[in-house]
Amino acid sequence: MWIGLDLVKLGFPAQTSFPHLTGSIYTVMKILPYTPTITSGEEKFFGVFALYTGTLKMVRRRGADGRIPVRTLDRGASSSAAAAEPTGYPGGPYDTSLLVKYEHHVARHIWFGEERGPKKELKVAGHGLKLNSRVPLALPPQMESWVSRSGLASLQRTSLNKIDTNLVSAFVERWHLETSSFHMPFGEMSITLDDVACLLHLPIRGIFWSPQDVTEELAVELAVDYLGVSQSQAQSHVRSCRGSYYKLEWLYDIFVHHRAASSWAYATRAYLLMLVGSTIFADKTFTLVEARYLLLFRDLDGCSGYSWGAAALVTLYRYLGDASMYSCKQLGGYPTLLQCWIHEYFPTVGKRGENWNPAGNCGLPRAMRWSYRQGVLKVDDLRPILDELTPTDVIWRPFEDHRAWRVFDEICLYRGCLKWGEIVVPYLPDRCLRQFGYRQYVPSPPLDCMMATDIDVDWISYHQSVVDVIGSSSVATTPSEVVDGYLEWYYRVSHPRLVPPHRDAPREVPVPVYDAGPSDPDWARVSTLIRRYLRQVNAEEEDPQFSDLFEALHISRSH
Repeated sequence: MWIGLDLVKLGFPAQTSFPHLTGSIYTVMKILPYTPTITSGEEKFFGVFALYTGTLKMVRRRGADGRIPVRTLDRGASSSAAAAEPTGYPGGPYDTSLLVKYEHHVARHIWFGEERGPKKELKVAGHGLKLNSRVPLALPPQMESWVSRSGLASLQRTSLNKIDTNLVSAFVERWHLETSSFHMPFGEMSITLDDVACLLHLPIRGIFWSPQDVTEELAVELAVDYLGVSQSQAQSHVRSCRGSYYKLEWLYDIFVHHRAASSWAYATRAYLLMLVGSTIFADKTFTLVEARYLLLFRDLDGCSGYSWGAAALVTLYRYLGDASMYSCKQLGGYPTLLQCWIHEYFPTVGKRGENWNPAGNCGLPRAMRWSYRQGVLKVDDLRPILDELTPTDVIWRPFEDHRAWRVFDEICLYRGCLKWGEIVVPYLPDRCLRQFGYRQYVPSPPLDCMMATDIDVDWISYHQSVVDVIGSSSVATTPSEVVDGYLEWYYRVSHPRLVPPHRDAPREVPVPVYDAGPSDPDWARVSTLIRRYLRQVNAEEEDPQFSDLFEALHISRSH
């Protein structure tokens, strides 16, 4: 049996030596970092720690990373006994089979008060202001035809002038690359192909791109052949980029030069490469674009066949995965896509400017609905706000009033791997079914894209995966409906809250219980705002001065 004794109460001094133990001298303190193995009959001396009547094992303590290490009760213990022991991290995940990279995730460090650096927010560069100055009000007709047919024309006007780096960083801290999703307090959410289609009006259907390696020498040849620059000019420029890259500013100058000279094909290629390098293919250099992307525009009549929506999503997923790691301090990809997604789904989080109401839309990409407003909340202010979000704070299907311009495509429910170049990411709509109007169930384990061999075939024959995704669910009766047991499972495998409870409170995170809340989005927003204020002032329902507000809260929840 396990025994707990206190040495001092037994009459031992705070430090006592026992030279007869297993041939070595052991020193027993009142509080020890570990307990050595001892033989039967000596257990009475080790009262501060739990001990067994046969052999005493080291006391299990959390390591420096906060994790309970997996150890056996004895050197000869079976693996099944080890598997039965509790493992995990404070605040979750307690079951580490899902978030296998959590040890390196920024959320683990935030829980212990460790920030990425002096600046808590990521470095995020939006090219919106520069792009607005470089995109002309109207292209020459010869260029306009190619740009329109490419499927990329909408990217000319969708970028926010500036990015709210604190807002974006707060959501990045909740992204997990294993599941390609944000882990919110009430379950997972993600940026889907349907979101990309509605926000950016990029084509979803199409082929993936498999590139060839582009050396510096080939980057020079491509610039000469497809951008119409001289050999010496191309060599000098590529050398200055220190790799197979082109500068965005240089591409803009080439576009201006060839437009003036009526060299329409050269001008169009430079323009399109500058456009994608400033938006969906933006990288962490913030000034360059990879030269290999010029291969996409060799045939200006054929580049419309690509799935540009998948390309945008794969690139953003990749950079979100990188930026969710504690060691990363920058975010690449198209931050406008992420921020506008936040604005659509979370109406009470962050500051946003609205250019027009969806009802007055004339078929423009939904990203153009939003404009930048400087936020006052820092990333550490936003963390507890996101921790307190409930399902009623979310507009689960924000684009239903946009279907006149972008009809829902069932391929957005494809479950599999998406590919762009050498980047392969899992796309898992079964983890965010509420965004599609379905009841959320406990999803299957994520795909291992390293083992995927026929991604292009799977993409073309997507129908069966769609059947598998929705066949196990049903249409939701309330916007945030989940099956019984979902939240209990989720709180075991995830880390749904970033801010730990008060030091005196239990460190385990309880599974929340949510009411259905209002079904109307406007009433949901009213409910959220009232509830947030009441929480800020620590209002009690029995307090007469807040009785009207609590009555208003109950009314809003009933709609």
